[in-house]
Amino acid sequence: MKEETKLMKGNEALAEAAIRAGVDAYFGYPITPQSEVLEYLMTERPHLRTGMQVLQAESEIAAINMVYGAAGAGKKAMTSSSSPGISLKMEGISYIAGAELPCLIVNVVRGGPGLGTIQPSQADYFQATKGGGHGDYRLLVLAPASVQETVDFVDLSFELAFKYLTPVMILSDGVIGQMMEKVVLPAQKPRLTDAEVIRRNGTWATTGKPTTRERNIITSLALKSEVQEAHNHKLQSKYAEISKNEVRYELINTDDAEYLICAFGSSARIVQKTMELARAKGIKVGVVRPITLWPFPSEIISKLSERVKGILTVEMNAGQMVEDVRLAVNGKTKVEWFGRFGGMIPSPEEAFAALEQKIIGG
Repeated sequence: MKEETKLMKGNEALAEAAIRAGVDAYFGYPITPQSEVLEYLMTERPHLRTGMQVLQAESEIAAINMVYGAAGAGKKAMTSSSSPGISLKMEGISYIAGAELPCLIVNVVRGGPGLGTIQPSQADYFQATKGGGHGDYRLLVLAPASVQETVDFVDLSFELAFKYLTPVMILSDGVIGQMMEKVVLPAQKPRLTDAEVIRRNGTWATTGKPTTRERNIITSLALKSEVQEAHNHKLQSKYAEISKNEVRYELINTDDAEYLICAFGSSARIVQKTMELARAKGIKVGVVRPITLWPFPSEIISKLSERVKGILTVEMNAGQMVEDVRLAVNGKTKVEWFGRFGGMIPSPEEAFAALEQKIIGG
């Protein structure tokens, strides 16, 4: 298929982007507000278009372990869910990270904790960026702020996943997943043949044992402490390389800013209106939008903090990203948080009032 422009819901656009990215397999389980991803793929029947296999697993746990198996064979494999479902996948995600396998995990976040609400939230920031599962591992986390970015990040996620042999997460939310916007869908990428998989992946994937090498065993288990320590050093070196090369962010009106608002995802859209309200009153406000939540854009935030009077983070949670902003700023200027949570969405006016109260007048 050629490049197309359509009006699409975020979840459905993500699913179509997966087909067009040449994904080999999707394994999922329905949960609101993410269910349209699986529903669209089932309705679209991509196995007839590209050969992509789509399966509703018996549980979230089964789905992530199916991803583990497909990724181990060198295939483009992905899953999606929403907050409680991602929690169930965490053991498998840790296994995949430990086994150094590429895959894509999508979280369309809902309010919590517990079963919470089906309304949008950003309360899974800690879970996504600080591990979530067990052990010393990291997820490369991308936070889209539009339906178009959701589409674009599917292909980017697989590029990064195969480049670094690591799982990548797209951290969306119920706003981005459910809203409809105009999107440009990319042209169809072909799925790789088994021979092309071997050429692309080299020797690590379980593509069958040729006579030229020993069999491949993919595992995250190492019973000898010294072996596990060496493996952890290897992982940490890889994470350091990702931190050096893959930081992404957007700066809006920061050149002359006296105050900054830091927000990600759908909150970053809201605070652009807050910035306009402030500038209409002569208050020079800029916006910093982290696109990669890990690796976090600490360096640019640190530099900007040296010349502004304060930074407000606006989040749909009880204050999570604010901790990373404070670490980046390291006391050079005031950092405060404002947010709504439990499924409530902050308004631009509420964020402006918080900026005036906590930063400008605080």
